Amino acid sequence: MCDEKAFADHDEFVRTAGELTRREFGVFSAGVGLAAIWPGAVQAADAIRVVEQEVVVTTPDGSADCYFVHPASGKHPGVILWPDAFGLRTAMRQMGKRLATSGYSVLVVNPYYRKTKAPFLPEGASFADPDTREKIMAMMGSLSPATHAADARAFVDYLDGMPSVDRGRKVGTMGYCMGGPITFRTAAARPDRVGAAASFHGGGLVTDKPDSPHKLVPTMKASVLVAIAANDDEQEPAAKDVLREVFAKSRLEAEIEVYAGALHGWCPPDMPVYDEAKAERAWSRLLVLFGRALAKPA
Repeated sequence: MCDEKAFADHDEFVRTAGELTRREFGVFSAGVGLAAIWPGAVQAADAIRVVEQEVVVTTPDGSADCYFVHPASGKHPGVILWPDAFGLRTAMRQMGKRLATSGYSVLVVNPYYRKTKAPFLPEGASFADPDTREKIMAMMGSLSPATHAADARAFVDYLDGMPSVDRGRKVGTMGYCMGGPITFRTAAARPDRVGAAASFHGGGLVTDKPDSPHKLVPTMKASVLVAIAANDDEQEPAAKDVLREVFAKSRLEAEIEVYAGALHGWCPPDMPVYDEAKAERAWSRLLVLFGRALAKPA
């Protein structure tokens, strides 16, 4: 997962990057809608009419409040979206909705449901604020590889039970920041169902711990996209090489790329370091991955 140092570095970026802060994003999204400041969402929204709803998923540890969005008709591959450390919120719902307009049934999850319903932070919250930082770190600390795997199984089962999900196709999973390593654990927890996994500026994909996500690769059967922030690569330059090696040994398709100039957190549109051009490129690679890997019969 992302650690406190990563967030401390992120705060430095917040102080120096961009015109759009999380607080400004909250004002814009409330007043004119996310599509007005996220051009890609406008393009995707014209494609397929979707149905969206708040749902509750039963897990071994309780009831997870989630956002489920899917095309209005037909059956489509299911996808699990794991948010970053700020959790399930407006931006993550909009990203899930955008993906649904491309023909997927998307479950955007609240990873912190054991502690609180989403959203657990107000719009405009910043990690630079001590109280916000304490809340985020406490929420992250409430999760573990075991909870990730248990939740992944429950979320896959939920998708498989939905009329809008095509069980004849593999399931996809995608995640941001702390959600990146959870995509690996999702693919390893249900290798029979998960056919594609995408990590965007994922933290802690390669560690020296016994439960490091990269050690799960031999148990996976998914094609993978790993999009790495340039500053994350500067801190851990060997991680990408380790990932390439383990995927090659397991003979799994993997696209692993460092996005030059991209800062940790560059993909979600409510992040101060959001980079539209690079985020759109990462999104296009996600669609290529899902289009190829999830089109195959399960």
